Amino acid sequence: MNLPVLKAADFASDQDIRWCPGCGDYSILAQMKKVLPELGIARENTVFVSGIGCSSRFPYYMNTYGMHSIHGRAPTFATGLKSTRPDLSVWVITGDGDALSIGGNHFIHVLRRNLDINIVLFNNRIYGLTKGQYSPTSEEGQVTKSTPMGSIDHPLNPLSVAIAAEATFVARSLDAHVKHLADTLKRAAAHKGTSLVEVYQNCNVFNDGAMAYAQEKSQRLENTIELEHGKPLIFGTDRDKGIRQVGTQLEVVNLKDVAEDDLLFHDEKAMDPSLHFLLSRMRHPVMPEPIGVFRDVEGVATYDEQINGQVAAAKAKHGNGDLNALFNSGDTWEVAS
Repeated sequence: MNLPVLKAADFASDQDIRWCPGCGDYSILAQMKKVLPELGIARENTVFVSGIGCSSRFPYYMNTYGMHSIHGRAPTFATGLKSTRPDLSVWVITGDGDALSIGGNHFIHVLRRNLDINIVLFNNRIYGLTKGQYSPTSEEGQVTKSTPMGSIDHPLNPLSVAIAAEATFVARSLDAHVKHLADTLKRAAAHKGTSLVEVYQNCNVFNDGAMAYAQEKSQRLENTIELEHGKPLIFGTDRDKGIRQVGTQLEVVNLKDVAEDDLLFHDEKAMDPSLHFLLSRMRHPVMPEPIGVFRDVEGVATYDEQINGQVAAAKAKHGNGDLNALFNSGDTWEVAS
């Protein structure tokens, strides 16, 4: 029997989309719906799990299974689901507030455990759903409703956190760079282990233009650098600048002065995450910000494989077990009426 060929429209639910007009979330939703048919996974075997925030409405808009869970705990729900149903394709949809504030602990541990799921982190550097308070990724000095004199917090870099936790797949893309975003999501889906894709997403109501330096075509070539495995780090409108490593530091150089062979060549497969971490620390305006896949390492055991392996080993040794026998084993008590 031939299976039906799915299209992007088949993954769209009948729910009214309740994001603000012009929100970058629309782009991420559109690219996800385009990518999923190419993965060859049935809708009933695909699950989206979210927490709280604008991004976390995502499961309502997908014609798949989904869970709108609680604040910051989407990775926990996804861990239970993937551990008991390893056959499912599980996606966690989260935002910079949901994942990195109340959910920071859960975010770190799902990465280090290498659960075979995909995490898409919408980063707009603001709390959108609760109307414009600063978030863990907001810039220092940013004036918001909760920081009228400017934020005094040092912003958290989610990719640096992920690489420090030795996540096996770490990437960044942009809501406005749709082809790049679709390609990055496909690569994340193909990875065996936890994949994290940070997406710079514009909140045109409460933080409009915060990442215009990367999102706008007129600025992107000068302010970002696309990572390609095995290739030198070159950027600029005329591709006349590059990144060179000097000791433990990275620096911008002009290709008129430096040979291409002297540049840093990207190795996303390196097991040692040191250079991946250095790349994650490149921040505008001092350096161009990398987009693409920072890290994609293979052969690391996944949490769901290991826990199910232990269950299978226990069953092989002790049998399937009897819940009634367990309840009546060991010390028991009789309660007098």
